[in-house]
Amino acid sequence: MRKLENSELDRKSIEDFKKSEKTPLILVLDDIRSLHNIGSVFRTADAFLIEKIILCGITATPPNKEIHKTALGATETVAWEHHESVLEVIENLKKENVLTMAIEQVESAVFLQDFKIKKDQKYALVFGNEVYGVSQEAVAICDGCIEIPQLGTKHSLNISVSAGIVVWDLFQKINWP
Repeated sequence: MRKLENSELDRKSIEDFKKSEKTPLILVLDDIRSLHNIGSVFRTADAFLIEKIILCGITATPPNKEIHKTALGATETVAWEHHESVLEVIENLKKENVLTMAIEQVESAVFLQDFKIKKDQKYALVFGNEVYGVSQEAVAICDGCIEIPQLGTKHSLNISVSAGIVVWDLFQKINWP
């Protein structure tokens, strides 16, 4: 086996990315403190042709040197917007018939492996603050909650890791049912 050179990977140009059909997922990041986490989510969103990222509350926005360190240019490809209120964002998405799912540990959450994709449905995945998670107010108005099963001693995963796990799982369910 030989490791491939970047020039052999046949990656899209920024223009081609923007013209491409997107995966029907919107990532909502609420009150994310770490600029590196934000950049990592942008990079994951680029990798899986995610439709858009909505940054809420104190979540920093591009252009930002620290976000760029981990995004590596994905802020130029992935559409994004900023809103102060995650609650307003969730309500507006629901009005647009986007199914809103908090990624959180709550009563009656659906484990990720059991979550079923509905054909022709757009989803918004709500990720919360590194310490407090998705706020109870946001959880209460989402259409449902998805939980990533964890078997170790810790009760949470880093937000960028959680986003990568959930996006990959839903991406494969959408594309290879």
